[in-house]
Amino acid sequence: MSESDLPEGWELVVGLEVHVELATNTKLFCSCPNMFGDEANTNVCPTCLGLPGSLPVVNEQAVHFAMVLGRALGCTVQPSVFARKNYFYPDMPKDYQVSQYDLPTNGEGALELPDGYVVGIERAHIEEDTGKSTHVGGDGRISGADYSLVDYNRAGVPLVEVVSRPNMHTIEHAKAYVSELRDILLATGVSDAKMEEGSMRVDANVSVRPTGSTELRTRCEIKNVNSIRSMGRAIDYEAHRHIDLYNNNDAPRQETRHWDEANGRTRPGRSKEDADDYRYFAEPDLLPLDPTAAEIAAIDEAMPALPQQRRRALAEAAGLVPADVALVVERNQDELALAALAAGAGGAGVVKHLINNLADGAGQLTPEAFAGLVSMETRGDLSSTQAKTVLAELVANGGQPADVAAGLGFEAMDTSELEILVDGLIADNPDEWGRFCEGDKKIQGFFVGQIMKATKGQADGKVVNQLLASRASSS
Repeated sequence: MSESDLPEGWELVVGLEVHVELATNTKLFCSCPNMFGDEANTNVCPTCLGLPGSLPVVNEQAVHFAMVLGRALGCTVQPSVFARKNYFYPDMPKDYQVSQYDLPTNGEGALELPDGYVVGIERAHIEEDTGKSTHVGGDGRISGADYSLVDYNRAGVPLVEVVSRPNMHTIEHAKAYVSELRDILLATGVSDAKMEEGSMRVDANVSVRPTGSTELRTRCEIKNVNSIRSMGRAIDYEAHRHIDLYNNNDAPRQETRHWDEANGRTRPGRSKEDADDYRYFAEPDLLPLDPTAAEIAAIDEAMPALPQQRRRALAEAAGLVPADVALVVERNQDELALAALAAGAGGAGVVKHLINNLADGAGQLTPEAFAGLVSMETRGDLSSTQAKTVLAELVANGGQPADVAAGLGFEAMDTSELEILVDGLIADNPDEWGRFCEGDKKIQGFFVGQIMKATKGQADGKVVNQLLASRASSS
């Protein structure tokens, strides 16, 4: 949903809470394995089961990963305190969750999207994950289930919860935010970010307001959406539900809701608590965390190139804007692109082929051969159709573009030959030519297609279009 997809006079407001399981070997406060897919209730101990007398010990690697993610998001890494978040739920064996409240490890930051839009980060705090409840029977929700099973293997797994500011106003930006965050997680290695396994889970806070207003109206939180596509559909549904309520002199209530993928709608969960309801207080069994300036500097120095930096580097080298190369970076093809540019290829041609013709990978294609192919196309030695054919051969079997083109019998057509063909086609189709001269652009494809057919694809489409335009202007 873009802003224009909402009924006139309404604006979407979205803030996202993304729970990221950290890729540590063990849990946050004990030595139990942090492993997905093991037999239920086998990776447990007195500490992660919250048994009396057990004491937590902080996982140093988890804290380091949390700080790495914070710095990657431009957050201020600061002294922090663990807190108890108190509430009863069957998959919380202690009846509280160890989290962070007013003093999180990572303070404010920001995440820049490929189109340049900046989403504010409010905080990125450390907490332990809960267990997993499975409701058997009915529709899979606790209401109507025959019975429920609880697996505590996940209880105590280290999480970072990344909380955005509510400054996303389109579904496109919400989806781009999650995708960009996932790419950062993979680049830094702090998480495998597998949404299908629950190691990256999104809660979407959705509200609407009149266009031009700065008011933050009542929001509903859509819990644990497990794909970017589903998140977009859930936000769309929820925004329209809110508008319908307001238009009928009603209003949404603050609550959690669950996305029903099969029926394409959200369903009510529980009333949403405020911070006071959780009765936060400092965790008495854990010391505060106090990272040193040297630790933070070491993290910054070791930080790999992040997607935003890679887009900027490639865009600058190619003479384009970051949004133009976003898909190339997302596919991890920017190294090939930069090497081809260094070998003399033009930026627009390199990016065009990477996006349109190399989605499945480069195969046997070398940067030098890629650069040669783009240069041949740019000079007019190959038409775009021919270049695509040669590129496919280079990907499959390698080689040099000039040799492959010669082997395929591709030779650049002389412009004078094309002029004769174009003039003959115009003379044979006076009615169609009349429509073209009157501005009917749909007929242009007819003329180009006929020329391509006559030349067995060897004609350069650009040159054909230029000749047609030239003939039309002089008619």
